[in-house]
Amino acid sequence: MLPATSKLCAAISYRHLRNMTGLRRQAAVAISQELSKLAHRSAGPSAWISQVRRRSSLLSSRLEEKPFSEMEMSYIKQGEEALQKSLSILGNLDGWKTETAVGNGDKVLSKVLPDVGKVFRLEVVVDQPLEAVYSELVDNMEQMGDWNPSVKEVKILQKIGKDTVITHEKAAAAPGNIVGPRDFVSVRCAKRRGSTCVLAGMSTKYGAMPEQEGFVRAENGPTCMVLRPLAGSPSQTRLTWLLSIDLKGWLPKTIINQVLSQTQVDFANHLRRRLARPVAAGC
Repeated sequence: MLPATSKLCAAISYRHLRNMTGLRRQAAVAISQELSKLAHRSAGPSAWISQVRRRSSLLSSRLEEKPFSEMEMSYIKQGEEALQKSLSILGNLDGWKTETAVGNGDKVLSKVLPDVGKVFRLEVVVDQPLEAVYSELVDNMEQMGDWNPSVKEVKILQKIGKDTVITHEKAAAAPGNIVGPRDFVSVRCAKRRGSTCVLAGMSTKYGAMPEQEGFVRAENGPTCMVLRPLAGSPSQTRLTWLLSIDLKGWLPKTIINQVLSQTQVDFANHLRRRLARPVAAGC
């Protein structure tokens, strides 16, 4: 099936076939079917990371009806780059050291990468199905400031296609004002492959959002969250959060490390409380 799919996708590149909507749809359907088959064969972390990395490309964006400008394409490529780099980091299981371990099984690991610096990895299980977690983190991302005290505001500046958004995030000051207010401008890419969801991002430049008074413009990325149903328990979700961040300013590394690892642990608890809240009945 894969060779046939490749031929179908290659056909789209020919000039006289580019406007054939039906062919595009056939290619998208064929790719989706192949990815679903691969997802069902997944046997472990290395398998699903490899699958998402291999299959995540700009093809889905090129299949869309609306053409993208050169600037929009550059943002899409940045999102793809963040996804690929993040999965590459998570795929290397060597060298991780425990920063924090909580009694409920939550843990934060870290390691230092030559070209990135220190990165943190949160591993938790949430007692909610994947769709609920995905909806809260992606569909309702602008509401994050309502339930996560570490976040003051998240605003979507621009949507590009179905996978990519540009956001502006304002982080709240840390307790005791150890770390003052920071803000970020990021490109985010959300990909779904079978039963696995990857939410990746990295800092970017956006002319309409210059540095804000009262905030230090920090940088993040590559960073990502990976969501998968817990093996044998589809009503639970395994969440892995890779955090790579440069807070800027003159801050001791010991304080930065403490703040970032605690931020990840706190995030898991805030997310659980948010997802466990009663849902208001419709009118």
